[in-house]
Amino acid sequence: MKLNRRDALILGAGGLAAATLAGPVLAQDAAPAAAQTPTKSVEEWIAEFTGGSEVQEGGVNLTAPEIAENGNTVPISVSAENAAEILVLATGNPTPGVATIKFGPAAGARQLATRIRLAETQDVMAIAKLEDGSFRQAKSNVKVTIGGCGG
Repeated sequence: MKLNRRDALILGAGGLAAATLAGPVLAQDAAPAAAQTPTKSVEEWIAEFTGGSEVQEGGVNLTAPEIAENGNTVPISVSAENAAEILVLATGNPTPGVATIKFGPAAGARQLATRIRLAETQDVMAIAKLEDGSFRQAKSNVKVTIGGCGG
């Protein structure tokens, strides 16, 4: 079969039309599944991270502003000596899990600094799993004047 320019344009237009019509149908099928996905609660995040172990206060340094003028970019820093992992939670956000950071055995400093989004005034929590298997936590309340997650 010999393909000329006219045939190639017709085939291309047909493929584009098929993709255009199929796109919304595929998106409609995917939307209900995404809408039905349940969000884990703060307690579920903690239970999954700790495996049900007791979490003690102290041993974790969490720095967050007392008042955040803009919830879209709230600076935080977390450090914990001998931490193997650190979980950061924003308890009032629709999805509380912010980050889980794992440190390798050669990590010099067990700390992180980042900016997070906060939907409203809420507690920010940091839970560290130490190398000995114990868990420590710190909590800081941040007052948000302008919401960051759709607020």
